[in-house]
Amino acid sequence: MNLGQEGEKVAQKFLEKKGFKFIERNFKTPRWGEIDLVMRDGDTTVFVEVKARSGSSAKLFGGPLGSINYFKLRALKRAAQFYLSSKKLGQEAARIDAVSVILDDSGTAKIEHFPNITGIVW
Repeated sequence: MNLGQEGEKVAQKFLEKKGFKFIERNFKTPRWGEIDLVMRDGDTTVFVEVKARSGSSAKLFGGPLGSINYFKLRALKRAAQFYLSSKKLGQEAARIDAVSVILDDSGTAKIEHFPNITGIVW
């Protein structure tokens, strides 16, 4: 299992402990990349971008979330809209969250959840 897969697994378990329901992992779109996790938080479909780092690389370039820029957010939103459309869930409330997973050398995970990183629920 690579670091990204391990991070997704850790993030999924973390969110499930917070009451989220797992729907799907690694949903691929034809144009806008992949959605790491699709979860449900009550009546809201939540698209989760997981960023995992380990060891000394964890703090480089703004940490795990440093790579989520305007272009990544735009792609995430389009991927989420594609998912809702393809699953015929167009009327569902939805948002995009991020989860940062930092694994230290002993395998211990530091997890941070950032709900609604776009600032909108649609």
